[in-house]
Formats: sequence, structure tokens, C-alpha cells
Amino acid sequence: MGDLARYGEMLTEGNAVMNLVGPATLPDFWRRHVLDSWQLLPLAPDALTWADLGTGAGLPGVVISAFLKDRPGAHVHLVDSLGKRCRFLETVVQALSLPADVINGRAEDVRLTVDIATARAVAPMDRLLGYAEPLLKTGAQGLFLKGESVDDELVSARKSWKIDAVTYPSQSDDRGRVVRVTAARRLAPAGGRRGR
Repeated sequence: MGDLARYGEMLTEGNAVMNLVGPATLPDFWRRHVLDSWQLLPLAPDALTWADLGTGAGLPGVVISAFLKDRPGAHVHLVDSLGKRCRFLETVVQALSLPADVINGRAEDVRLTVDIATARAVAPMDRLLGYAEPLLKTGAQGLFLKGESVDDELVSARKSWKIDAVTYPSQSDDRGRVVRVTAARRLAPAGGRRGR
């Protein structure tokens, strides 16, 4: 837990100079951020390689990498498009000697082969599937942390995607859910030809 306590300190310090997380969430760091992130691990107990899309402050990716630190072969890719957030994450990864790397780029442009793609508070499901599509196509599963509007998001996403998904209750928020996506394929536009 020492790594995560230090991460909480670094997050508080970093949040004072840039918007990493909502300031009101910091006093509840262990539930709102650590438990919320950790709950993905039991859903993929054998997964070693992870990509956290739009990782922001490193959630859930930093927490996952801290828990996987002593597992041989474990690695987490922290993907974010904002340079200053990436610099913060590089400092965290280095300070805590985490099995992680930071990728400064747009999620949809990243080409990786991983076991699990994660995201938290990045985009509605239909856009998030677009970001994750390159990873899902190479065999990754998605584990996405979602809030109370998840059912509406899934209904909306199914207008443009064929999705194999199940949801699990969140362990950190009664209103939240974790969405596991095992497959997603973009549907052809109405009246258009079906894509390959």
C-alpha cells in the first residue's frame, strides 16, 4: 500500500497545479480512486498486459500497475493525449518503479496488443468503442468503468455497434457499473454497404 499512499500524495500535489481529478474526490482517495480502479483486477485475474485509454491522472492504470508490480510479465500502457498529464504520469511511474509506460497520443491511434483495455470517465460508450476498436480487434477485452447513465449509453452505442457486453455492479459506487466488452463491430450505415 506504500506505493498507493505515495501516489495519493503525488496526485494531491499535482492537482494543485493542474486538473487531474475533482478536488472533492481527494479526501475519499481510497474508495473513489483506489477501490474503483482495483475492482477491475478480479474480473481479469490472468491478464498481464493492460492499456488504459485516456488515463488522465492514471486511473485506473496506475493503481492496476501498482497491484501487478510483483507479477512477472505484467505491464500497463498509460495512454493520454495531453502532454502535461503525461509528464505527471512519467514522474509517478518513475518514482514508484511501476511496470508501466506512458504513451502521449490519441487512444484511437495507439496500436498495441494487450489482454485488457480500460477507460474511466473518457467518453460515452459509442465514442469509447471507437477509441478501443483497434485493441479489441487484436483480441483485447474491454473493462470500462461507467456511471449511472451506462444503460442509456449502451442503448445509444448499439445503434452503431454490434456489441457483446455484460455489466457488473461497481464496488465503489452504488450507481456505477463495470462494462465488460468481449467484442464490438461497427455497423454499416443505414443504406450503406457492410464493411469488412
